[in-house]
Amino acid sequence: MRHYQRWAVLLVAAALAGGCIKAPRPKTPAGTTVSIVPLKADAWLAVASLADQARLSRTAFAWQTGLAEAREAGFENEVTAEGKLLASGGALSRPAPTPGSYRCRLVRLGRSTERGPAFEKYKPFFCYIDLEGELFTIVKQTGSQRPAGRLWEDDVPTRLIFLGSLALGNEEEALAYGADPKRDMAGVFERIAPFRWRLVIPYPQDGSELHVFELTPVADQPKP
Repeated sequence: MRHYQRWAVLLVAAALAGGCIKAPRPKTPAGTTVSIVPLKADAWLAVASLADQARLSRTAFAWQTGLAEAREAGFENEVTAEGKLLASGGALSRPAPTPGSYRCRLVRLGRSTERGPAFEKYKPFFCYIDLEGELFTIVKQTGSQRPAGRLWEDDVPTRLIFLGSLALGNEEEALAYGADPKRDMAGVFERIAPFRWRLVIPYPQDGSELHVFELTPVADQPKP
């Protein structure tokens, strides 16, 4: 009899470990009202395409492969010189920016073509952050390719989620997110130092591993 009981205990333990048997949840007392608090991420997840959700979920891997490609191609010193900007992790609390003009620049990691460079940094440009309703917006103001989009709250307290699109050539404004999937952009917006932010775009449309935009406020803000 004892031998049988021992085997029964082992079978139940194995079933619980494999997920075959679920432990009972505590019952809610009768008459108790249960309020369900919606997740902040529900808002941006309802807007983001499945493809962009998948890209965002692999941001850490894009960091890893992008930095590895840059270093293997001989850009170790350039990566090190960028400091916190290209350091995976290290995001600070309170990621929300202040509306106004920003000096922005782009660093690209990973090869977009087989023979392309694994590290590129571009000349600074200007972008503008505004507040529309409850959402921040970012618009690149100059250049032939001008990202623009909105920042959404997330349940990870150190980041906002960017969903946007790309304006090309003489177009006055970017298409709405989702209007043309080939122009859609999705990324993570973080604060990495006082008055210093970054926008990280994993697996951008150009085929590289990572785009990292640095944003610092313009010292002399234009008067409204």
